[in-house]
Amino acid sequence: PQKHPSLPAGTPSQPRTSQARDQVALGSRSRVARWALVLGWSKEKMQEGLRTLQPWVWTLKRIGGQFGAGTESYFSLLRFLLLLNVLASVLKLCMTLLPTWVEGDPPGPPGPDTSSHCGSYDPRPQGLIAFPTQLFSLLSGESFLEWSSLFYGFYPPRPHLAVSYLCCVFVIGLLHLLLILHRSVSGLKQTLLAESGALTSYSHRVFSAWDFGLCGDVHVRLRQRNILFDLQVELEEAELRRQAALRTLGQHAKLWSVRVLLNLLVLALLGAAFYGVYWATEFTVQLQEVSYVQQLPLLKLVVNYLPSIFISAVNFVLPPVFKLIAPLERYTRSRQIVFILLRTIILRLASLLVLLFSLWNQITCGGNSEAEDCKTCGYNYEEIPCWETRVGQEMYKLLIFDLLTGVAISLFIQFPRKLFSALCPGALGRMVGTQEFQVPDEVLGLIYAQTVVWVGSFFCPLLPLLNTVKFLLLFYLKKHTLFSTCSPASRTFRASTANFFFPLVLLLGLAISTVPVLCSIFLQFIPELFGSCQQIPISISSLSQTTQNFLFFLGTQAFAVPLLLISSVLMVYTLALANSYGRLISELKRQIKTAAQDKVFLAQRAVALSSAQGAL
Repeated sequence: PQKHPSLPAGTPSQPRTSQARDQVALGSRSRVARWALVLGWSKEKMQEGLRTLQPWVWTLKRIGGQFGAGTESYFSLLRFLLLLNVLASVLKLCMTLLPTWVEGDPPGPPGPDTSSHCGSYDPRPQGLIAFPTQLFSLLSGESFLEWSSLFYGFYPPRPHLAVSYLCCVFVIGLLHLLLILHRSVSGLKQTLLAESGALTSYSHRVFSAWDFGLCGDVHVRLRQRNILFDLQVELEEAELRRQAALRTLGQHAKLWSVRVLLNLLVLALLGAAFYGVYWATEFTVQLQEVSYVQQLPLLKLVVNYLPSIFISAVNFVLPPVFKLIAPLERYTRSRQIVFILLRTIILRLASLLVLLFSLWNQITCGGNSEAEDCKTCGYNYEEIPCWETRVGQEMYKLLIFDLLTGVAISLFIQFPRKLFSALCPGALGRMVGTQEFQVPDEVLGLIYAQTVVWVGSFFCPLLPLLNTVKFLLLFYLKKHTLFSTCSPASRTFRASTANFFFPLVLLLGLAISTVPVLCSIFLQFIPELFGSCQQIPISISSLSQTTQNFLFFLGTQAFAVPLLLISSVLMVYTLALANSYGRLISELKRQIKTAAQDKVFLAQRAVALSSAQGAL
């Protein structure tokens, strides 16, 4: 072949050079693509492996298939809260309990020879103690438990321990906040898609929801039930939307009047409940001073548990009332669930705040440090020698009573119902023996229990460990109850609502729990308010000046203002991200609609052309 006239001999032609260069580039791109595929495959396999390591994966799938995604969301939330408590327990043991024993045995309570101006304080029992008294002390957190590693007053005023104690509280709070935010954001996309209708259309459920990779009759039946529950939710909400679109202006005005009156009734019930909690807490102090109450351990235990009993009674009576009110407002099922959750969580969390406010009144003599009982130590030392331990005891009693109530309901109500249904196989046995699993009540019970732990973990460091054991027992107890005595709910709600709203309510519980904890931490630095149990302020005063300046800097405006600005920026970013997802979904829906119209037009043209050719 002839050489190119402009090129010297032995020089390759330009087309061959470019072709070789393209082949090299193509080979490099193919190698990059192969590596990208390998990395993507490895990441997928790793995520799949991590998902298989999660506990109760098959149990959750079985629950979702048999009882719907709403019931599955309860057990998923329970597993998530168990993870939070395990994490908090490990940090508490490593950063609080372990340093306490490494530095030597902690000293005992202040005795009569102590130099404290408040006096002596020794809650430990003396002499031989009867077994019933020990059992009652175990339930109330008093006597031998009061001066133990379970409560705040036990930990000695050592500099390193004080810093570790504070850091543990802040690290646990920050980690829990990040994990809850991650769970909320992961459910945000599903919620936006669900509310926009992109994933809740019938065409998606019918044509795209089936997994053709399923093997085995069990998996097939579970998937069929999931689709059935989803279609049931769609049909219910579509019917309510159709009825709302047909309402006249007068019907709308009547409906809104009914809603306003019902909300006023809810506010009145909540106000009565809060006043009752405050009264029960104050009345408990008066009953504890009665002589025959102090002589009878069982009666004393009942009096100590009076606030917990009243709070549990209110939480047992009012939520069914809220359920009766919600259908009268004529909202969709998902929105009814949201309103029931909001009202019940306000009841539970506000009752907890009222209890803490009542305790603060007793501790500080109503905020008057010049009162007769508070002159010596700045707080009511005679009735409450170590106020931090007293707050921890109240949270401890709430946790124990909640656990005992759940076990008692299962043993004395649900288990006899199961036996009755087995002995009476007719219609009466089926009616008495089966019940629906009430997801809103159960979820709010979890959030309330976790909020109690968040509030009490500063005053009772081992409370997360106790709550871990409680949640483990609760999971298997609820699972057994679900499969043995419960039937699928007659009315369900979307899983997207649960995936986003439940963590959001949990985030509200975390925010509320930070208020008493932060107040307790920062108010301890005021010497005239607190006495013999202020371990952390004494320890911090013995630290280096640099460490003290840093710790006090955390409470100044120079730290609070940037923190507020950063939080605002993150909130704005989250809202902007949500808006961008919404606009993207709307654009995709518009494109789908346009593509469908084009297909209809092309089909019509094809039919017209076929008709014209047939006529010719």
